Formats: sequence, structure tokens, C-alpha cells
Amino acid sequence: MQMRFDGRLGFPGGFVNFSDGSLEDGLNRELSEELGEAAAAFRVERADYRNSYASSGQHVVAHFYAKRLTLEQLTAVERGAPLAQDHGLEVLGLVRVPLYTLQDGVGGLPAFLENTFIGTAREQLLEALQDLGLLESGSVLRP
Repeated sequence: MQMRFDGRLGFPGGFVNFSDGSLEDGLNRELSEELGEAAAAFRVERADYRNSYASSGQHVVAHFYAKRLTLEQLTAVERGAPLAQDHGLEVLGLVRVPLYTLQDGVGGLPAFLENTFIGTAREQLLEALQDLGLLESGSVLRP
């Protein structure tokens, strides 16, 4: 995930331009702008689509995709992100989501979920972790 300019956690993305051939082309362009050159090592495809959300009153539909990366791809993205076009403007930094819960039952992912997220990013995170087999359904309480 990323720390956004407004202090909330969210995912890379943005608006699709008319010059973008598809939603996926627009998303991959945005990934390059927000994550840097390392994002060119992979491509988000239609098969990575998870869900869509229409916001009321803003005339915006947000489409959510989740892509499994290798450790090498993730490390390359993390190293290159500070050099990305939008770093320091839209994006203040990347954040790794802790995929564990400490013995106290609070530390790790449960504590991470107490942060402030943009829109439906918190719910999208939980759904993606379950879809990708990284989190058991119902293992984290939802308020």
C-alpha cells in the first residue's frame, strides 16, 4: 500500500485518460507514475480484477485489481519508488502490510487496520488478502 498526500493509506491508481486503451492500460500507466520504472517488470491484466465501487455524488467508479508479485519484483518496486514521478506529490511512501498477528492479538495486521484508509481501501485490502490465500476468512474482526 502507499501513504498518500492526505495522510491516508491507499493503493496506487488514478484516473483513466481517453488516450489509455483500456482500464488496465490506464492502471499500468498510473503504476509507472506512482511506483517508478520497476512497475514495468510486471503488467496488471484483466485477470487481476477484483471488484468495482461507484461513489455516490462524485460520478466516479473505482476498479480494484490485485497482482501477486515475486519478492524480487516487490523489492525492486520498493527501491525505485522514491524516484517515481509522483513520489513526494501524490505518494509519500510505500507501506508493507503486516501479514501476521502478534501473540497479544492486537499487534501486526489488527493494529495496521486501525489506520485511516481512503474510501474502501481497507475493505479491498482484506478481500484481496483472502482472495490471494494470504488471510483466512473471518480471521480479522471487522468493525
